[in-house]
Amino acid sequence: MPLPYESATSGDRAVTDMQKILRAFGCDKFGHMLDFSAGELLVQFEYRGRQVTVKASANGYAQAWLKEHPWSNRMQRTRTQHEAKAKEIGAIAVYSILRDWIKGQVTAVETGILSFEGAFLGQIMLPNGRTVLEAAEDSKLLPKLEQK
Repeated sequence: MPLPYESATSGDRAVTDMQKILRAFGCDKFGHMLDFSAGELLVQFEYRGRQVTVKASANGYAQAWLKEHPWSNRMQRTRTQHEAKAKEIGAIAVYSILRDWIKGQVTAVETGILSFEGAFLGQIMLPNGRTVLEAAEDSKLLPKLEQK
């Protein structure tokens, strides 16, 4: 069974869509950046004075893709080439995943299912430059998830 978003072809279109969604929602600022060394996509925007930073791991997607498509010595590429392909796919897929997540959160706010804070609480930036989620994790406010 294919992994969702593995056939995505362009991050550029997803970024344009995110910008349109957030602009229509009333956001004043929008930016994005891909951190190649960390394998993360960073999207930032501002809504009514609230700064939001959303990070998504392309490496995490690549690992999921490798689980779904494990390397075999029957393949016409090396393990290293196969892992590089996984990172390329992840780098594109993460844009579409974030676009759809942001669209879902914005829709939930617009329809009254969630407040803005309820939808984006973990990603809201504090005055010290950290997100609410980072502060909660550092202070051990949240209990650790149970292992499977």
